[in-house]
Amino acid sequence: MQILRYETYKQNVAKTEKATQLMQQNLDEQVLEIIRAVQERGDEAALTYTQKFDKADITSLSVSEEEWDRAFDKVKQEQPALFKALTEAAENIRQYQQRTKEEGFQFSPQPGIRLGQKITPLERVGVYVPGGKASYPSTVLMDVIPAVVAGVEQVVITTPPRSDGTIDSVVLTAAKIAGADHVYKIGGAQAVAALAYGTESVPKADKIVGPGSAFVARAKKWVFGDVAIDIIAGPSEICAFADNTVPPSYVAADLLSQAEHAEDATSICVTTDAAYAEEVQKEVERQIPLLERAVIIRESIQTNGKIIICDEEAQAIELINTIAPEHLQLMGERAEEQVEKIKHAGAIFIGPYSSEPLGDYFAGPNHTLPTNGTARFSSPLGVYDFMKKSSTIHYSKERLLDYADTIITIAEAEGLTGHANAIRIRKENNDASS
Repeated sequence: MQILRYETYKQNVAKTEKATQLMQQNLDEQVLEIIRAVQERGDEAALTYTQKFDKADITSLSVSEEEWDRAFDKVKQEQPALFKALTEAAENIRQYQQRTKEEGFQFSPQPGIRLGQKITPLERVGVYVPGGKASYPSTVLMDVIPAVVAGVEQVVITTPPRSDGTIDSVVLTAAKIAGADHVYKIGGAQAVAALAYGTESVPKADKIVGPGSAFVARAKKWVFGDVAIDIIAGPSEICAFADNTVPPSYVAADLLSQAEHAEDATSICVTTDAAYAEEVQKEVERQIPLLERAVIIRESIQTNGKIIICDEEAQAIELINTIAPEHLQLMGERAEEQVEKIKHAGAIFIGPYSSEPLGDYFAGPNHTLPTNGTARFSSPLGVYDFMKKSSTIHYSKERLLDYADTIITIAEAEGLTGHANAIRIRKENNDASS
């Protein structure tokens, strides 16, 4: 794991951004080909790509009720501790999300005028749940439950099947606990296309949410506009700001918890103590061989793992806000004071015992978070992502006539005489009748 001074890290960022842009451009041709094929050929194209990419020779994209029920009963009976853990986590997520649910409002600034906002849940949402390198029941809970709390009429899941054509039983169990309505055996860009445009089996969604591979992220970018999306998620990220009051083993373990997601995950430690940086580096090296996904972790740490030494706390905070990390752990003795200085982060974990996996699995706040610096303008997935707002406007005849000339003046200043006429005709009609 590299140790870099602040200035050196800043110089390297621009080079990395250019490389990422080139990689995305190379992916786009393949992604657009898949999207067009699914648009044109529906299920047939989706099944072909499932066989090609997932090595699953299936004849139906849909998970049957029987298959779903068998998976649920199996986990409940054979893995009771896991079933209990998923149920408890689901309840924590529900409680948190219910507190974020907005209500509409109305107010009357003066007699005869009533203004407001009407909040309506989306009708159908598609949740993408990654597969491949790991199974992610936690993503099912995190992405389905806010939609259910919002009141979405239909929540469907797409997830890549295993090579034998099945979906992991724990994922299906989480889907039932969370309240999903249907699950489809399809992943990658083809799943995004199916949700965006619909196929014979997969219904067209109003919005697509959930993390995925680079193919999924680029596909979401290209279908955006035809369908809503949450965010264009990139690889997992963690940034830990620590000092010598925190055991280096804690910091190293948290960094590695993100590195095990994939080879392109990013793990960064920020500190103002050069000697402490070396201790964290040694601890990272000590722990890697102890973990099952050591090969993936090693590549991630070698490519994207960094310990950055800053001159002072202010510089460290500035750097963190520039990175705008997906997960930020403020672990040092001044963690509580530092929270107010953080402008950009997906989720903030405060103190040495608020380890990032707490947020991934159990605490309640969502783990679908903005990545690649998009925390500058994006938020964690939540109930608000599954609701839309309509403004409501009611003027009585008297109030409209009071302000008719004012509205006409603005409309005519813009050269929109039709707008002006729509008001004038009401004014003149009432002038004539009085």
